[in-house]
Amino acid sequence: MLLRSTATAVAAAAVIALGSASPALADQDDRHHRGESFTLTGDAAGSRFEGIAADERRGVFYVSETTGGEIHRGDAGTDQTVEWLAPGADGRTTARGMTVDKDGNLYIAGGPNGLGTGLPDVWVYSPEGELLTALRMPASDVFVNDVVIGPDGAAYFTDSNDPRIYRVALEGGEWTATVWADATGTITRQAGFNLGGIEVSPDGNAFIVAQGNVGKLWRFGMDGSISEIPTGGVDLVNADGLVLQGTSLTVVRNFSRVVTTLRVAADAGSATLVAEQPSSPTRVLTTAAELRGEILYVDSEFGPNPPVPPYEVVTDPFE
Repeated sequence: MLLRSTATAVAAAAVIALGSASPALADQDDRHHRGESFTLTGDAAGSRFEGIAADERRGVFYVSETTGGEIHRGDAGTDQTVEWLAPGADGRTTARGMTVDKDGNLYIAGGPNGLGTGLPDVWVYSPEGELLTALRMPASDVFVNDVVIGPDGAAYFTDSNDPRIYRVALEGGEWTATVWADATGTITRQAGFNLGGIEVSPDGNAFIVAQGNVGKLWRFGMDGSISEIPTGGVDLVNADGLVLQGTSLTVVRNFSRVVTTLRVAADAGSATLVAEQPSSPTRVLTTAAELRGEILYVDSEFGPNPPVPPYEVVTDPFE
């Protein structure tokens, strides 16, 4: 099912207010934020932010919010982000993982947005905030968690319920969503969040996918093969967001409050521990993204206590 609409006025206004950061300006201002944080505006009822995507060429980043589905946008030159897409825009009541393609288009995973509602599961927006498509995934019991751009330029989304990966692409003038991989029979669905963070292997021939509830990494080959990535028994429970820099894989382990670094083989056939360090005890970091050589971490404020401002994206996960 394909749903389409025009961009919201709020999105357009936010783009005008923020502008598009030039690479030169972002390069200059990157130095300003080493070891600092970015403040996110929230709502009076309390906000819980979750996903982040970085547009390397434009020097901007986007942050998603789970309780209303709004999307915030910031750049390396300002401490304060702006609300770029409003809560409820285009049928989005919650938002999770995100990524940006080579053209700057933003792909948003909706988590349980479509469960029992008939609303979309994923959205794609242009850098100017125009809605390009809103799609439902061709499956039931869908919880779309995270997304990465594959070697073919399509977007690949993980499912935290059943072990599936969806492919979303613009082909022949139409946006389509398909089940690209179904690992039922290989990956056992467990209680809690199953498939989450996803990255492309260093050699581009596979995806690295986290299964946080059991602390495993899985290799989904572009040839259709699916296998567990041996890690030598490293504790990866609550693995959430993944960031790959060369062969170094940063694993953000939300409620465990640990950031683990692994060295992965080029083909993602194995991974070995490099370091693990407790993250800030006052934060629950969910995921991260690299922008201009620096990793930005989202402080979700998930947990039993009501969220309170300031809401932040931080560059130092240990403070």
